[in-house]
Amino acid sequence: MKNIKKALFILGLALTCGAYSSMAQIIVKIRPPRPPHIERTAPPSPRHIWIEEDWSPRGNTYEFRGGRWEEPPHENATWVPGHWKQTRNGSMWVPGQWRTGHGNRGHGNQGRGH
Repeated sequence: MKNIKKALFILGLALTCGAYSSMAQIIVKIRPPRPPHIERTAPPSPRHIWIEEDWSPRGNTYEFRGGRWEEPPHENATWVPGHWKQTRNGSMWVPGQWRTGHGNRGHGNQGRGH
């Protein structure tokens, strides 16, 4: 019984540490280069908005994922663009996100349509 409890404790600890490490922010000394030209294609539908800049963690750096159309998850969703945040150790990407509500007027959705 003690061995089972010990094994479950170790498993739980390993899973918890794995969950926290996947949420860790990546700090880079030098921001990765943004592609020099992003071609804005026609939107797939009038509902789609243009995501100009977006980055995904990839190892110890970031990979560019911007320059795409995305459909809002629901009618009242507003895209709030991501941004680079300067820390004392370097820069980190704060991802964009969809928000709902009237308090977000003027934020994002400038890319709607053409």
